[in-house]
Amino acid sequence: MSLLVVGLSHRSAPVSVLERAALNADAQTKLIQDTVAAEPATEAAVLATCNRIELYADVDKFHAGVAELSTLLAQHSGVGLEELTPYLYVHYEDRAVHHLFSVACGLDSMVVGEGQILGQIKDSLARTQELHTAGKLLNDLFQQALRVGKRAHSETGIDRAGQSLVTFGLEQLAAGGDVREWALGRTALVIGAGSMSSLAAATLARAGVAEVVVANRTFERAERLAQILTESDENTVTARAVPMDAVAAELTRADVVVSCTGATGLVLTAEAVAQAVEGRTGAPAAEIARTPVQAKAPLTHAADENCPLDLAAAQPGFSLMGEAAVAGMDAATLEQHAAWVAGSTIDRRERRTPEADAELITALAATAATVGRIPERRRPEPVAERPAPSVFLLDLAMPRDIDAAVHRLAGVRLVDIESLAEASADAPMAADVDQVRRIVSDEVAAFGAAQRAAHITPTVVALRSMAAEVVAGEIARLDGRLPDLDERQRGEIRQAVHRVVDKLLHAPTVRVKQLAAEPGGAGYADALRTLFDLDSETVAAVSRAGDSTDKKDRPA
Repeated sequence: MSLLVVGLSHRSAPVSVLERAALNADAQTKLIQDTVAAEPATEAAVLATCNRIELYADVDKFHAGVAELSTLLAQHSGVGLEELTPYLYVHYEDRAVHHLFSVACGLDSMVVGEGQILGQIKDSLARTQELHTAGKLLNDLFQQALRVGKRAHSETGIDRAGQSLVTFGLEQLAAGGDVREWALGRTALVIGAGSMSSLAAATLARAGVAEVVVANRTFERAERLAQILTESDENTVTARAVPMDAVAAELTRADVVVSCTGATGLVLTAEAVAQAVEGRTGAPAAEIARTPVQAKAPLTHAADENCPLDLAAAQPGFSLMGEAAVAGMDAATLEQHAAWVAGSTIDRRERRTPEADAELITALAATAATVGRIPERRRPEPVAERPAPSVFLLDLAMPRDIDAAVHRLAGVRLVDIESLAEASADAPMAADVDQVRRIVSDEVAAFGAAQRAAHITPTVVALRSMAAEVVAGEIARLDGRLPDLDERQRGEIRQAVHRVVDKLLHAPTVRVKQLAAEPGGAGYADALRTLFDLDSETVAAVSRAGDSTDKKDRPA
């Protein structure tokens, strides 16, 4: 049997699909029960959070298992299989173990390092145990995942990573100044009520803002976050909730705006921000003047007549084939541009090849066809003079919530994920993430070795049981043939025979366990059964007895 996980998360699917596929407690129970009732699976567990739905199973056939688990997910989520399939991911055996351990450590979370996932894994294990659908594999896997997650949090600073992203973003808004001094008395608008937005709201409240306004598509969640902020003993902030259609009006009042939603389109356009600035100042928000940029080398082209770009208007210094050049194109134009790139002979004096750019732009075209736009990834242009900002915007969403063109508005400072990633490449959290990844890799190797060694244990136990039965039979025969032996002599003979058998079996059984723990060692159990003619049902009975003992010893 082998471990298989089929699921979807914020990394593979848009929020709209995740919301439609969400499972309540009753639906999760039914999904687990139907999975173990299916032919390929003998154990099953569901890990469901606001950002992921994953079905774990011990299966005897990979392809049949993938097909069955995918179908069950679609049936119970209510999302059609054809629609759901493009967003599903599949992990098998060691990769499945690696995935769950990474999830437990917070590496796969929207907020890297968040600890809430450990409680959700614990709840998943408890539900599976109550339903009696977790055997030895899933019990061992989920309990070890909990231990790995706790180890990551205790041995590294991974739980500070999410906090660091918010804090670092606010430091960037404050231009390196003291965040508390910068935030004191300001009004903050937080768009979104998820984990990252909640963290940002709490951080702003502790920093000393006078008011936090929370806007969210689901108004009840915004109300809940505002209530938590108001009732907190850590601050004296005033907090209130507003619906999303009130954001435009709140923008004219807000000094600081933090946005982190799951939207696939822009939440704040440059026009909306410009109107907000005009509402605050009474004057139109003009674009700031750009400092002329001298291209290091002129960009030449051999056949530009079919290029969909306006080459005369292209910004100097930008690749005519890179992502910045194609930002904003629709899918059809991107595909046309990709064809032009593949046949062009532009000398860009860059390390990328036309073929690589063509492949990139084709991928961007697919993205445009799916989500309707290509996020602008261009860095803000250098400016000759930028006035002191009156509005500060922090975009923590991916894809971005706030139009990158806001960078060019006078009186506005925008910090987004792209600029944060560039500025924080050497941040301490990067080292913490690397350390946690090493922990996960080590733990995956150790778990695999333990599972492979455990796989051969019932065979070794059956072998020793058979040897004990042979010894007992021979001792009984000796008693019949030598009735005059006293009890002391019989005891000496019995111990001598046991010592001989134990010494003969010791080295082979220790060695076979070591070999079985190594990758590819699964065949040693079969070899032992064949060499010693062990009854397969006897081995299975030992395995079942071991599972029963394990279940009684497991913590609740």
